Amino acid sequence: MAPHRRRVPSCRGNGKNDRIVHESLGQDTGTPLTKSRQKSAPFPSREDILRFVTESPGPVGRREIVRAFRLDAHQRTRLKRVLRDMERDGSLPSRRTRRGAKAVGLPAVTVLEITGTDTDGEVLARPLAWEGDAPPPVIYMAPEKRGRPALGPGDRVLARLARVRDPVSGGVAYEGRTMRRIDARPSHVLGVYETGDGRGRLRSTDRRTRNDFVVAPGDSMGAQPGDLVRAKVLPGRRLGPRRAQVIERLGKTEGAKSIGLITLHECGIPTQFTDQALAQAAAAGAAPPQGRDDLRDLPLITIDGADARDFDDAVWAEPDSDADNPGGWHLLVAIADVASYVRPGDALDACAYERGNSVYLPDRVVPMLPEALSNGWCSLKPDEDRPCLAAHLWIDADGAPLRHAFVRATMRSAARLTYAQVQAARDGMPDDDTAPLVETVVRPLYGAYGALAKARKMRGVLELDLPERRVVVDEDGVVTGIDIRPRHDSHRLIEEFMVAANVAAAETLAKAGQPCMHRNHDSPPLDKLEALRQFLDGLGLKLARGQVIKASQFNHILAKAAALPQAHMVNQVVLRSQAQAEYRPGNIGHFGLALGRYCHFTSPIRRYADLVVHRALIRGAGLGDGGLEEDHRDFTQMGEHLSGTERRAQGAERDAVNRFTAAYLADRVGAVFAGRINGVTRFGLFVTLDETGADGLVPARTLPADTYIHDAAGHCLRGRRTGREYRLGEEVEVRLTEADPLTGGMIFHLMDSGAPRPGRARTRPAAAPKKPGKKGKRRR
Repeated sequence: MAPHRRRVPSCRGNGKNDRIVHESLGQDTGTPLTKSRQKSAPFPSREDILRFVTESPGPVGRREIVRAFRLDAHQRTRLKRVLRDMERDGSLPSRRTRRGAKAVGLPAVTVLEITGTDTDGEVLARPLAWEGDAPPPVIYMAPEKRGRPALGPGDRVLARLARVRDPVSGGVAYEGRTMRRIDARPSHVLGVYETGDGRGRLRSTDRRTRNDFVVAPGDSMGAQPGDLVRAKVLPGRRLGPRRAQVIERLGKTEGAKSIGLITLHECGIPTQFTDQALAQAAAAGAAPPQGRDDLRDLPLITIDGADARDFDDAVWAEPDSDADNPGGWHLLVAIADVASYVRPGDALDACAYERGNSVYLPDRVVPMLPEALSNGWCSLKPDEDRPCLAAHLWIDADGAPLRHAFVRATMRSAARLTYAQVQAARDGMPDDDTAPLVETVVRPLYGAYGALAKARKMRGVLELDLPERRVVVDEDGVVTGIDIRPRHDSHRLIEEFMVAANVAAAETLAKAGQPCMHRNHDSPPLDKLEALRQFLDGLGLKLARGQVIKASQFNHILAKAAALPQAHMVNQVVLRSQAQAEYRPGNIGHFGLALGRYCHFTSPIRRYADLVVHRALIRGAGLGDGGLEEDHRDFTQMGEHLSGTERRAQGAERDAVNRFTAAYLADRVGAVFAGRINGVTRFGLFVTLDETGADGLVPARTLPADTYIHDAAGHCLRGRRTGREYRLGEEVEVRLTEADPLTGGMIFHLMDSGAPRPGRARTRPAAAPKKPGKKGKRRR
């Protein structure tokens, strides 16, 4: 069978063709045109122009484009306008950049290093020996052959490259196929020790590692079957089982609580405090009230989830008494004064900085600070005096900020309430805890929230509708259920109060000339925007070009999509198009919240970035001890470190949910579930189950017999022979065939009754064969 080219996998594809066809634009055909036959050539599309510019071997200007496309005088004027528009919207480099560009090319065979995956799970790589200031071309790795372990970040391979066209930019991209692995074996492995056949075996917790390691009797370090161990991979022959030596025993994996233990060690989450930090936390006591405002007479309350372990923020509101602010509000957001207990450079500070943030798993919390502080002196418990850093906020009737002030104070929480309790009280169903607070506390809070909600709507904050999965476990760590976390107005109330305080903190530091650890969220990258536009075009939804993108534009798209069967899919694709928020000292604003300046101030118990902001406020406002030191850490390096620890925590939380979910469904292997396709790659379909929100893979090799082409822009797999399509967001039925709590991996088999229905994977009728005419006969 003749070989075929498959589409380059990417979330940035245009999906107009099933496969990439290499074209040479503007080449001389060798047939001269007489004056009588000369006609104006068709004007090139923006995609044609961009493809020609990026694929040309030398510098490209307007003259080269005119010659290549044989444009007449009228078309040249039009080309000038088009090029200017493409430069303005960022889809085309400036003329200076185009003129100075050099040819980009890679050899047919080279050594690659795997860098990670894109949002669709496609494996990305870069050439190991890349020189020059320009970034290397995008390289997508083809799936490994059956039986070989999947490629992971850091792996090096000798690969054969095929040059293809990037479906979005029209530029150069490559598809790599592994010829041989180079130093692909990991130096260390985390796994469960088992015995059999007179020798030890190590089963890796990494789902990409498909084969066990052999452990010789003298290399087991006394490990017992079921122990979670860390081992060093030993050198050996390329063929045969790999060998490992146990270097650390981490505990037993018996019982449900081992899932959290495996996740923490695999993700490298620090779990032990130093003796000095524990001693310092144990010696902490009540902060003296001298030099602090007294807020103990105000009925501040904490509102958190029912499963919350620490309480670091309290809120209160009242109508503004200023006659010049009719309908306005005075808000108070009080935050635990962690800076009073954790001073720069001490033992607690060192541990907190290493962790960067607390990590929340379904069965446990790994706090940033020892429990003596996080659940003790820094937790705003009811009826107990606690030190706080409080923000007084004044807003008008439409939620616009008027002024603010930060004070150091002593407070006493009037109640520890849950989101459900507060919402029920608001809806006229108070309980014993909330009944005395409905008129004096709850109603004013919702009044202030109503004003803040108006301001939020005016700003055009990105409003995504994506439910959050919640895994419920008992005291023994056994999963008792998986459901969707409820979402009330009480959640939004707290969010808006916290956002208002965060903005006030960022503006205060800017005015005081103090360094600030900003929480930046950049606008979506151009390549992701282009992929999103092409995806939305397929649904009849338009995202404007040639203008500065705003979050409100996405909201218009989401509102139009709400009535479509693909509404959930559109929300997912919009989310995937967004940039990732990060911590940086420089300010670029927050795209998603539509704010020009933003930082994190409200959670210093669980985020080190918030503690840094507290210290800067204390120093800037002269609020006493514990302020930012003169020789503080470099904020740029600190921001990179804290952004990394945040991603590490998010990865651990996601992995833990996957493992607990796999454990919950392990005894239902063989059952059939309804679900929805939430990811499409060349190697298969990712499916989310409706009942539990569990995610698993349908390998492409298990789909009905055909050769499937990955349409990246259309987010679908399409059968070459049958035209059968599997699209992102479509409803499917799957049978669970594997559920591994050790790795969190689940494998599904697609149930296909052969009777497609709306919203399900469907079959396109194959085109009828054309009747051969004269040209057809000559071609035969």
